[in-house]
Amino acid sequence: MKLPDRLTASENEDSTNNKRFGSDSKLKTQNSKLGLQGSPIVGITTTIPVEIVFAAGYIPSDLNNLFITAEENTMNRALQAAEMEGYPRTVCGWIKGIYGLVAGNHLIKRLIAVTEGDCSQTHALMETLEERGIDVIPFSYPFSREPQLIKYQLAALADRFGIDLAAAEAEKKRLDEVRRLVREIDRLTYEENLVGGYDNHLFQVSCSDFEGNPESFAQKAEKFIAESRGAGRRQAGPRLAYIGVPPIITNLFHIVQELKGNIFFNEVQRQFAMPYLAKDLTEQYLLYTYPYHIRHRIADIQEQIARRQIDGIIHYCQSFCFRQIEDILFRRHLKLPLLTIEGENPGPMDARTKMRLETFVTMLKTTVRS
Repeated sequence: MKLPDRLTASENEDSTNNKRFGSDSKLKTQNSKLGLQGSPIVGITTTIPVEIVFAAGYIPSDLNNLFITAEENTMNRALQAAEMEGYPRTVCGWIKGIYGLVAGNHLIKRLIAVTEGDCSQTHALMETLEERGIDVIPFSYPFSREPQLIKYQLAALADRFGIDLAAAEAEKKRLDEVRRLVREIDRLTYEENLVGGYDNHLFQVSCSDFEGNPESFAQKAEKFIAESRGAGRRQAGPRLAYIGVPPIITNLFHIVQELKGNIFFNEVQRQFAMPYLAKDLTEQYLLYTYPYHIRHRIADIQEQIARRQIDGIIHYCQSFCFRQIEDILFRRHLKLPLLTIEGENPGPMDARTKMRLETFVTMLKTTVRS
């Protein structure tokens, strides 16, 4: 079934929500800057085959990025709205944030949610948002990682948007040119030490939706590359890998830099940027390691920590997430010093975690010198 040409706010929109949240105005401002006024927005809960959304003429908006870059009071209101609605305190902060963001944002009427290969709490998120009239489109990464199954999922999503896969494959070629720029930013990080861990994180994580406008994003990346090449090499220090989902701790990368550590590898963020430049969509979303068995992630991490000459690993875990259990396997298979830190709600790093991180980096400095 083809989607309508435009997304329009309901005439009966809850004005209370609009007063409580600033996220809809943030979207309006973002769209104005990108020249997207009046464009139909499709929210996404994680990385999905964004080629299909763009090929159908829609504008993807990664709700995680929208949430974590909002003003602090907007993030807090989103969390509070979810808990007032009945979401338990022991639910993932990202899930509560997405719910509160969408519930209070009249510009988001449709979203794509990943039902297999991401967060186990997404199903309940989908059900509660559907109750509010949100059109939720499911997408799955089959755990078996069989090519015919992922191809079926791609075709089904394309059909839902009224296009065929050929149009999405053509869009892939366009987006791969942007991804090449982000690959260069990654290379400048670990080969030449010209780019810091935060900027590396930001450009790669933004490839989930290309900030809604691939051309504008490409120009931003080109400008950043030129500026980085003209700057001097960054501080020397322990070469760190960051593994796990992007942090809800808002100043993690800045604290690592203050401690004179260098993050040369952002694992999941790099996967969002589709670094392999595969021949087609089926191969691309099979090579994408994050949704599948952890052994694929471990193999990728092992390869990259060798290539990037990593000294130590920071493993970030989200509170109340099943992926915390995976820390057991990372510690068993990754033969480097590893610090596990945990975050619950958006905000700066707490003093205890900062002290543990400082001790870890100091230990690595001593090890590297010796």
